[in-house]
Amino acid sequence: MAGEADFIAALRGLATHPAARGLADDCAVLRLGGETLVLTHDAMVEGVHWLPGQDAADVAWKLVATNLSDLAAKGAEPIGVLLGYALGADDARFLEGLREVLAAHDVPLLGGDTTGGSGRRTLGLTALGRATCDPVPSRSGAKAGHGVWLTGPVGAAMMGFEALRDGIGDVDTGAFRRPAPRLAEGRALAPLVGAMMDVSDGLLIDAARMAEASGVTLALERPAIPLGPAVPSARADDALRWGDDYELLFTLPADLPPPVSARRIGAVLARGADALLLDGAPPPGKLGYLHG
Repeated sequence: MAGEADFIAALRGLATHPAARGLADDCAVLRLGGETLVLTHDAMVEGVHWLPGQDAADVAWKLVATNLSDLAAKGAEPIGVLLGYALGADDARFLEGLREVLAAHDVPLLGGDTTGGSGRRTLGLTALGRATCDPVPSRSGAKAGHGVWLTGPVGAAMMGFEALRDGIGDVDTGAFRRPAPRLAEGRALAPLVGAMMDVSDGLLIDAARMAEASGVTLALERPAIPLGPAVPSARADDALRWGDDYELLFTLPADLPPPVSARRIGAVLARGADALLLDGAPPPGKLGYLHG
């Protein structure tokens, strides 16, 4: 297997329950009687998702926030989280950050597991939510004629990561350290959108995933895509690919304005030769982050 995409493709043969949505989405959607649950699990690895020596309170915040972002993309109301934690030297700081992020979003810790070991630490979190509309949004509902929208800028996390890594003190690193899941925006958008997902691996690669899932072409317009205030124009292409932005990418019928602050960044076209166009042409090179 060549990496993440191949491994997920192989897992689809096992994930045959309807709740898994063919592993073509960020969450499972499980119907239980009259209730619909939304479930997601994300893991973070030291040296990949956070810097060695970074404040563990920020690591805890990001672990919870990234999972809540998946729920936001489904318009779900969080019910609680389960933590998988590898013990280390900074457990007290991790607990402080965990307390802060759970309080900020009024989400209870329901349980989980702790473990020990050596080497790079891997942390995991499962978030459980309750659907607020039916059908629950997916990546696969974009239709030709829809507009493509984004709730906020890209690139701020990239600049924050580089400033933190390089010890630059005059750049706001908050977007990388403590991202804000768009939970309220997701709930407002959920009954209206064609397709919706959060931007975690890079705007271009996530837009391509939405297009593939929906069987359409997404045509993005570079000048319309908002960039973080610290992103220089020379880094715009990097910002479209870097990820960790956790804004909501969604489509709406052309005549329907969004009920939240958002920027229209393109249009949905009937499927052509390419799933993704940027200023009318397929974007060159790597579209975003892939593991492996």
